[in-house]
Amino acid sequence: MKLIPSSAQDLARVAEIVAAHRDTPGALLPLLHAVQDALGHVPDDAVPSIARALNLSRAEVHGVITYYHFFRREAPGRRVVQVCRAEACQACGGEALLAHAERILGCQRHETRADGAVTLEPVYCLGLCASSPAVQIDDRPHARVTPERLEQLLADVGRPQ
Repeated sequence: MKLIPSSAQDLARVAEIVAAHRDTPGALLPLLHAVQDALGHVPDDAVPSIARALNLSRAEVHGVITYYHFFRREAPGRRVVQVCRAEACQACGGEALLAHAERILGCQRHETRADGAVTLEPVYCLGLCASSPAVQIDDRPHARVTPERLEQLLADVGRPQ
């Protein structure tokens, strides 16, 4: 993964968010969510200031960011497609659905397509276990997704050029 340094504007925004959350009990998760909401990801070069403000080690902050699938360390594509890989979705064809999404979108899991149009993310549990397999596109969940339905859903996301 090639990391691109954050802009001064992004780091200033992180500093504002840190200041707003610093004194909140259990601040780390709400702070990380706020940073990601503002920037689309949690930049690696923001980790030291977050750790310092919360009196945590950089390793502790990094560990939380990398543990939870929701947090991104790089900016995502303009559209984000998530395919559930939890047990219920796997049992109902989730893995094949993820492979189908790779073919349709022209990028691999955990990647952003070269044109920046879309990021494909395998995730573990979208909370639709009784209606699996599940896909989420830009924060909008879809249940009981078949390969044909996936093609319909992804038609608006953008095909590779």
